[in-house]
Amino acid sequence: MNAIEEAKSVVSRLSPADRAEFAFWLTSQSVELAPGIFSTPGVCGGDPCVGRTRIPVWVLESLRRQGLKAADLLKAYPVLQTDDLARAMAYVAAHREEIDQQIADNEQNGQE
Repeated sequence: MNAIEEAKSVVSRLSPADRAEFAFWLTSQSVELAPGIFSTPGVCGGDPCVGRTRIPVWVLESLRRQGLKAADLLKAYPVLQTDDLARAMAYVAAHREEIDQQIADNEQNGQE
């Protein structure tokens, strides 16, 4: 029996209340979308964030488009490392339309 089959077996034996609690927990877990880029329901609207931070990738890209350099971003966000920025920019390159839309949505909402 593989891990998925085992998990299904365990979950099927839970009470309805425990199953609901487990489902809530499961849907609140972070998903690694790309190396070092995570989406967590309820955190920053589920937008992709760098590492385990609450710094959305779209924010870093928006600031980069406004002329900030890597050194500026690292100074503004001291929790980030150079590798974090590289991962964020790689995610932007691979998901340009998604990031463009997130920037546009947030500019429209005045949240930037």
